[in-house]
Amino acid sequence: MNVTLDVSQRPDIGSGNDLALNRQKWIKRNRYYYRCLIDYLRHFIPENQSILEIGCGTGYVLHQLKPSVGVGIDKLPEMTAYARETYPDLTFCTMNASQLDLGDQTFDYIVISDTIGYFDDVQQVFSQLHAVCHPNTRVIITYTNFLWLPILNLAEKIGLKMPQQRQNWLDSSDITNLLDLAGLDVVRTGRKILMPRYLPLLSAFLNRYAANLPLLNYLGLSTYIVARSAYQARPADEYTVSVIVPARNELGNIEAIVNRTPAMGRHTEIIFVEGNSTDATWDEIQRVCTKYAGVRDLKCVQQDGKGKGDAVRKGFGMATGDILMILDADMTVPPEDLPKFYHAIASGKGEYINGSRLVYPMEKEAMRTLNLLGNKFFSIAFSWLLNQRIKDTLCGTKVLSKENYQRLIANRAYFGDFDPFGDFDLIFGSARLNLKFVEVPIRYRARTYGETNISRFKHGWLLLKMTFFALNKIKFV
Repeated sequence: MNVTLDVSQRPDIGSGNDLALNRQKWIKRNRYYYRCLIDYLRHFIPENQSILEIGCGTGYVLHQLKPSVGVGIDKLPEMTAYARETYPDLTFCTMNASQLDLGDQTFDYIVISDTIGYFDDVQQVFSQLHAVCHPNTRVIITYTNFLWLPILNLAEKIGLKMPQQRQNWLDSSDITNLLDLAGLDVVRTGRKILMPRYLPLLSAFLNRYAANLPLLNYLGLSTYIVARSAYQARPADEYTVSVIVPARNELGNIEAIVNRTPAMGRHTEIIFVEGNSTDATWDEIQRVCTKYAGVRDLKCVQQDGKGKGDAVRKGFGMATGDILMILDADMTVPPEDLPKFYHAIASGKGEYINGSRLVYPMEKEAMRTLNLLGNKFFSIAFSWLLNQRIKDTLCGTKVLSKENYQRLIANRAYFGDFDPFGDFDLIFGSARLNLKFVEVPIRYRARTYGETNISRFKHGWLLLKMTFFALNKIKFV
């Protein structure tokens, strides 16, 4: 596994052990920049995860991320020797990234931080990563914004930055293209750090708030990309499906849902969750479940709490399928469209599949003008907030895997139990896990039975408050 290379192949100053000591000296001198970098990596990477760092240098970054299993590789034996001595609880290998060989070991996260400019063949390095990825692995790449090149050159000349001779200056589109060529799918991108030196109050304001604002964000020193392997481990037709149907005052739609919901994958179950109806919806659900017993796999339950979010969590808790789907009982999203969502997630195109009602023309009376304007506003706000495109945050049809939902539950404490609708619990939680968002356009239909349970002004104000709440949890970090 060891590949020893000439020190001259690395442009840092020094030789032998002096090379590692010199690197540590510069890390100490620029401790504020490294603290910002580590803090943001920690936002993506929880503690006690298995992590591979490519181009680990002295092992400082890997150690700061507190992995359960930490492996660092670097092509300079002097660096890995120093890292092994300094951090004996971690594993360090002298290895060329383009010849990655770690046996059958896989990792939750792969970090390539500020080293992409040293690779002789970036595409080849990316192509090697599939061997150390499992389906939920996330590749996190950080690199320097080339707009900062004149400032960094000046900083080197006046002794504020470690002298370096970069081989590659790649922008976001270059790296995205190389990732695509290597079979890696970009999940999200962004920029951070406007002020890499510490100035009391000013640095914190610029880096936490100003650096995230439109236009100013293009000037961020550190660019990041989160990616995943696009290779699928399972055939698309092997998954089982659970369709969760929250139902409140939807008496006239229950039997039609059973008849119109297609069979998907290896097996499909439908779970009705009735929520404090004032009509005979619960009686109708029980009647339909009895009538179609043996024909369809049907389950039903009454929710304990209130709100769609509580109903969704109740249904997901009962679900046995590999893939979890939400279908609103008003059928404004036709059940016949669900196979589109199934194909998107089962084929690996996305991991969080969201319906979009704002693409095709809607039926008359399907959505009132004020509701439409509100949806468009939240579309713009959330696309900026999440650094992923999401056109329709409030479409009731959402799909994710049961495995990822279990991971979302484990991380729910980060946001808290704040969402009565269920939409934003899933959206924010999926963004926190860096899941790949994909939207499926659907034709939004007018109701054929009953009235909407949404209050435009009351619920709109609540949605706006949740948006501001999420700013400090997702964007301003």
